[in-house]
Amino acid sequence: MAIESVSLFNPSQINPVSPTSKLSPSEAQGDFGDFLKTAIQSVNENQKASDVATEKLINGGDIELHDVMIASQKASITLNTTLEIRNKVVEAYQEIMRMQV
Repeated sequence: MAIESVSLFNPSQINPVSPTSKLSPSEAQGDFGDFLKTAIQSVNENQKASDVATEKLINGGDIELHDVMIASQKASITLNTTLEIRNKVVEAYQEIMRMQV
């Protein structure tokens, strides 16, 4: 059995930006939007894999209990991480909106 790391974001998706490169706001929004979409799709895939494994176990399929539990915990951890990141982003946005200019 291969051991996989539990990762919400793939570090290879992050492209370093040199200080001299200038992105237009629409390009930056597109890159961020693509990154966010990929991350949410990864969370969704983990949830689906957990559901499939649970269904197999319930129906008496050829799957071990520990594999189901690992898939379930992986899905839970990625979802909780996503929620915490969202909460931090919302908190940062609210903090910026409270700043006086």
